[in-house]
Amino acid sequence: MYTVNPKINNQLSLWLITMFWIIAIMIVVGGLTRLTDSGLSITEWQLFSGILPPLNNNDWIMYFNLYKKIPEYELQNYNMTLQDFKIIFWWEWGHRFLGRVIGISFLIPLVYFSFKIEFYKLLNLYLIFFLICFQGFIGWYMVTSGLVDRVDVSHFRLSIHLLIAFLILSLIFWNYLKTKVINNNTRRISVFLPLTFLILVFIQIVVGAFVSGMDAGKIYNSWPLMGNTYFPNDNDFEDLFKLSAFSDPSLVQFMHRNLAYLIMFFYFFIFYKIYKNKIYDLYKSINILGILIILQIILGIFTVVYGAQLYIAAMHQLSSIFLVSSCIYFFYINTRFN
Repeated sequence: MYTVNPKINNQLSLWLITMFWIIAIMIVVGGLTRLTDSGLSITEWQLFSGILPPLNNNDWIMYFNLYKKIPEYELQNYNMTLQDFKIIFWWEWGHRFLGRVIGISFLIPLVYFSFKIEFYKLLNLYLIFFLICFQGFIGWYMVTSGLVDRVDVSHFRLSIHLLIAFLILSLIFWNYLKTKVINNNTRRISVFLPLTFLILVFIQIVVGAFVSGMDAGKIYNSWPLMGNTYFPNDNDFEDLFKLSAFSDPSLVQFMHRNLAYLIMFFYFFIFYKIYKNKIYDLYKSINILGILIILQIILGIFTVVYGAQLYIAAMHQLSSIFLVSSCIYFFYINTRFN
């Protein structure tokens, strides 16, 4: 708890949960921007002038002509019309506009609370604001990777962008829990277990970004086998242990699938320990976590089987937000320093 003043504390918690949902929407919009191949439609970083969308036909033609200069148009979308371009433009513009909204919506209340609460108690919130600003830089750094010599952004830079987004979301949710949840649990499991579980989920997010960045979900559209075999037959097993594996679509999809199984098995281990030791205070949180893991795996299977169809893939990403939030809550109630 940041303050004993209930009014300020309620204002703070309302602000944080509002920011949580705005950033959750931002993550989904970012995923849809990637799935619709819209991320390279705006080829310049315009921090202030880019706030306004094109207001007349000349503006649209200018943006379209800039897009025509990059490889994605020259090699892949050379038949695109201005009307087609407008569709992908709006996705990217909306994504950037929402990023600006997040920055302003975080900064102004943060300044307000800085006058109401001792500054040193808000240092972690200033760290979050720094990450939000840094995320804008990483977003542009990601876009620049697709403006020369390739038709997509670097999947490595995409994974950094997504990882920071989930880190920001998690930190905001953690601070929200500090304002709303008094952790009076007398019995807990070792904090090592929920922390390891959370790290595994974050690694899975990174690998998922690799899958998305290389369109790896559009190949091997079968489950539980990849084609006719468990291991993709276009690779040798030893290829899995090379750095080049992270740039191979079939191997990345194999990693993503099997990391999901590992997370599920680890979950069952934690579940067993909690129920074996009858830690009643953790029953509800571990059960909710299990439901979300099962939902995430089912949506992942559907995403693969249907070739990363837009709405299913978007639901898969939305589900990951709830899963990470559930992991954060489970970690929170098993710590003693919140």
